[in-house]
Parts: sequence; C-alpha cells; structure tokens
Amino acid sequence: MREFSHALIKRIMGIPEHELLSNLSTLKDSELLYERGIYPQSNYIFKHALTREVVYDSILAKRKKKLHEEIGNAIEELYKDNLSEHYEVLAEHYFLSENYLKGAEYSRLAGKKAEKTASLNDAIIHSKKRVTSLERLPQTDDIQKQIIDARTILGLYISQMNYNVKAKEAIDPIIDLAIKYDYKRRLCQIYSILGAYYCFVEDNYPEAFKALEEALKISEQVKDIVTSVLASFWFGVALGWNCEFERAALYVQRALDINVAAKSLWGIAAIKGNLAYSCYYFQGKIDLAFQTTSEALHIAEESGDSFSKGIAYGSHGVSCYGKGLLGEAEKNLIKGVAYLEKTNEGAWNANARFHLGETYFEMGNFSRSKEQYEKGSWVWENIRLNPSWANLLKVGVAKSKLISKEKDLNLESLYAYFRNNKVRIIEGWFQRYIGEILLNIDDQHISEAEHWVQEAIKADQRNRMMFHLGKDYALYAELFKRKGDRLKARENLSKAIEIFKECGADGWTEKAEKELATLS
Repeated sequence: MREFSHALIKRIMGIPEHELLSNLSTLKDSELLYERGIYPQSNYIFKHALTREVVYDSILAKRKKKLHEEIGNAIEELYKDNLSEHYEVLAEHYFLSENYLKGAEYSRLAGKKAEKTASLNDAIIHSKKRVTSLERLPQTDDIQKQIIDARTILGLYISQMNYNVKAKEAIDPIIDLAIKYDYKRRLCQIYSILGAYYCFVEDNYPEAFKALEEALKISEQVKDIVTSVLASFWFGVALGWNCEFERAALYVQRALDINVAAKSLWGIAAIKGNLAYSCYYFQGKIDLAFQTTSEALHIAEESGDSFSKGIAYGSHGVSCYGKGLLGEAEKNLIKGVAYLEKTNEGAWNANARFHLGETYFEMGNFSRSKEQYEKGSWVWENIRLNPSWANLLKVGVAKSKLISKEKDLNLESLYAYFRNNKVRIIEGWFQRYIGEILLNIDDQHISEAEHWVQEAIKADQRNRMMFHLGKDYALYAELFKRKGDRLKARENLSKAIEIFKECGADGWTEKAEKELATLS
C-alpha cells in the first residue's frame, strides 16, 4: 500500500492530531512522503516504492499481521458507504493479516468487480488469492464447497483467456469433490472447462462434444447462465471447426443472445468476431462474415475494452482477407495483435498472426510471412493449445521459406504434420499448402503436387469449405499452367472465379479474372 489517506492513518495511529501532523510534516520535509489534496482530505504517498519496502521490512512479523488487520478494519469502517472501491486493498490486508475468511471474501468481490469490466487478468489474480485463502482454512464442508466455487470460477476466467491447460489445472483438484457433493451448479461449469480443454488442447472432438453436452444439460436443470453462455459458445466453435457450420451458428448465436440481453458490449463484440470466423468465413459466407466483424468492431470500440477489441480487429482482418482487401487485412490484424498482447490473450493472438502470415504471403512479402507463421506457431505451442493448427503454421513457414529460396526443407516432417491433424476444418488447408510446396520445389514434384491439390479439393468439397475450395482450384489452375495445359488451367480458374463470386470474395475474383485473361 503505497498511498494512504489522512483519515486512515489517523485511525490507525490513535495519537493526538497535532502529534500526527508533526510526524507527517517531518516525513514530508525529509521527502519520504508526498502530500496530495487539501487537509484533512489529503492523501500521502511514499516517494519511492523502495522506501515503503524498507519501512515495511523493518516491522516485526507479528506486528505486521496486527497492523494489516487494523488497517482492514479501519477501511471497512471509514469507507463503508463505497466499499467496492476498496475490495482489492481489503483483500490484500486481510490476506496478509492471515484473516483468510475475510481475505477470501474480499478477493471474491474484487474478482467479480474485475470481471464486470472485462479485466480478466485482474480477475484471475484475485481468484488465485481467494483459492489460497480458503485452502489455508480448516477444511469443513462449507469451506470445501467454497473451494469448489473458487477453483471453478478461476478456471472459467482462465478459459475465457484461452489458457485451457491452466484452466484444467485449476479445476483438477475439485472435480471429484464436486461429484461427491453433487454440486450441479459448479459441475456444469466444470464440464464446460473440460469440454474446451478436450477441443482446444487435445483436438479430441468426441470427448469435447460429450463434456459440453453434459454441461448444457445440467445448466438447463439448474438455470445456470454462465454455462449457457460459455458451453454454448465453446460447443459452437468446436462444431464450426468440425465443419458442422449450421449447428455451430445456432450454439454461438445462443451465447450471443444472452450477452445481448445482458447488454455486455465486450461479450457481444467477442462472440460476434468468433461467430463470423468459425461459422461464416470458412464456409464461404464472406459478405456475412465481413458484415458481422464490422459490427463487432463498432461494438468493441464502443465498449472501450481491449480484450474484445483484439478479437474484433483480428476477426475483421480475416474478413478483409476473405474479401481480398489485403491492405485492410494487414492493418486490422496488426491492431488485433497489439490489443491481444496487451491483454495477455493467447489463442486469438496466434490466430491473428497466422492470418497475417497468409496476408503477407499473398502480398509477396515472404520474409514477414514466415515471421508471422513462426510467431503464431510459437504462441500456440507456448500455451499448449491447438496442436494441429500449430503444425499447419509450421507447414506455412516451410512454404514461405521455399519461395524465399531457403533450402532446408524436410518433406517427411510436413507429411507427418498432416497425418497427425485431427481438425476437419484445416484438412484441405494442409493439403493445399503441401501441394503448393511441391509445385514450387522443382518440375520432378509436379505429379506429386497434383495429387495433393486433388486431395485438397476433395476435402474442401466434403467439408464445404467453399472459400478454400476456390483457392484450391486457383492453385490447380497454376499447376496446369506450369504443365503447359492452358485449357485445363482456364477450366480450373473459371471454377475458382465462380466460387469466389458466390462467396463474395471480390478481390480474389478480380485477381483470378485478370489471370484468366492472360490465358485466353
């Protein structure tokens, strides 16, 4: 506590006013303290944090505990009419005084306060302190239920930041305990966290669907809104990545509707960005994706929240890429990355970098393309998330390096990345990347490249990845052009143009039409 009010120090010291003022004057004259405001409403601030630490360290441990308790009690009394402004300080003082019951309660309140402003990093810090406080208390049934509450809420905060491994670690110690107490309200939230873990960490969609369906079933019984939002959202994203786009949109829309009803601007913006990406963009509804991310961006700006701005700018950058507006894509994706790094968000940071890599590749800036693919892959691996996507980015790195004439290419490792892929939505993406690499190695690999491009076309047709199907046909046209078969090159480029037009991918349509004109 580097700053304190005159009223607080007066209450704690319990000495006559003239003596207190004399002591404070001495400290001010020595420039150890600054005074801000007009007496008696003034505040005092230590000039340096180090000064505060030296003074604090000079106090005996037993005396410190007593002082922290007295300060906490004084703050409760002095500021009882606006106590919410002091939750964070009270949590700290009661924790250090070893009054863990009050420390836990004020940590809970501070976490809820941070959550309302979408300050999830702060909410996580307070939740961790709450868990520590409760676990230092005698383990009665009531305290154990509070620990289930605290660890589940911590897991939910961490999951929303897309650190799903850490979220699962938060709930692992209380899963059996929640089952023992048949604590349905928390069980549905626990299953939500597990569902997100299975989907985004293990790429295990059957287990993810099972856990999320269980979460939604229990949440309906106990009317838990938190699970209705998060489980619906994660289920929708997982379905989208499994190419079940219509079902995906229904679940994500359910989460969006609840946020709209609650007038949560940051929630609306974040979910709209994900709805556009996971449900519209991949199936080729580029115009709808662009409209939705434009709305997300407007709402995020209105909210003033950095977390939702990061997702909104990132997802809008992807929509711009889908429209073929590469300059706008670059600008929005860079903004998205800046906001996402500011809020310490992991998954969308990697995702935005991935699409920056895509954008720079199309712009012909292969060194920057490689850099963004590498950074995106590193982020995903660092937070142990989306292993199949991280491998796709590694293939992207190889693609950029090859075009830049770097020779350290290991085809077997690229094939292994594809074999280990468990995500349907990127199946054809892998195959097109590998086909493009083979096409650009040398003329001896063209027949092998053709096989991979054909497989990409089959996969994207099967998975209804229409925008990507258009890109497959455009690459297939390039392959026939290299072979000198202008007829088949025109035929495949015409198919690409037809698909791009249907998707609303205007810039890609224009590019393909210009290429077609050179083949006439």
